[in-house]
Amino acid sequence: MMMEPALTPQTNRMKTKMEAGGLALGMIVRLMRNVEIAAIAHSAGFDCLYIDLEHCSFSLETVSQICMTATALGVTPVVRVPGHDGATISRALECGAQGVIVPHLETADQARAVVQAACFPPIGNRSLLGPNPHTLFRTGPAAEVMEAMNKAVLVVAMIESVTAVDNADEIAAVPGMDMLLVGTNDLCNALRVPGQLDHPQVLDSYKRVAAACHRHGKHLGVGGLNSRPDLARQMIDLGGRYVSTGSDTGFLMAAATATAALYGKDKA
Repeated sequence: MMMEPALTPQTNRMKTKMEAGGLALGMIVRLMRNVEIAAIAHSAGFDCLYIDLEHCSFSLETVSQICMTATALGVTPVVRVPGHDGATISRALECGAQGVIVPHLETADQARAVVQAACFPPIGNRSLLGPNPHTLFRTGPAAEVMEAMNKAVLVVAMIESVTAVDNADEIAAVPGMDMLLVGTNDLCNALRVPGQLDHPQVLDSYKRVAAACHRHGKHLGVGGLNSRPDLARQMIDLGGRYVSTGSDTGFLMAAATATAALYGKDKA
């Protein structure tokens, strides 16, 4: 008699790599609406696709198709939701995202609310959907399913303001919160040094967030430094375990511009 396989969600390879001390590399997706982007990310060697619903107009149907394809290829799909709404967070995850990134998070109370929406009991209060993309639509005992999916989900808070940096230790201490991802560009604006990615206040903020992550066993994420890999490397040396390396739009524009220049395109 054949035994049923254990009911476990598909592996969150990004989370596993970071927990092992590795560095996960992400491609932000804002332009390409087809599943081919997942194959491109896989072939290029990225660990995750960062689908950015804060700054694009993708439908949840599009998100779902990209997420399921990416997971099947071994590339972890994470979704940056547009805000803190719990329903949006849980729906993004039910589309097949293996992680959720919440922008402009500033307090421990907000972090707890995010965890409540992203995780199942006893950690959170997310509603259990039986057949779901994470288990390839197989069902099983509720307690088993929820425990396994809580272990697999990646919950990320974006640190993008002075208040968030000041509260980084309290945010990192929230159970169920896995990563603090610094949004460097918005942080520069908040520090009143727009565009000055190498400003001493920016480095000091990273050091404070990194220390909070280290104290509470959470991952440090580096965002917005794709134009300055030298600075990104400094943040990795502080303990960064994830880096947003650029977006599909940026990669396409850079390659297209460089190719046009090779042929002496007249820019007049």
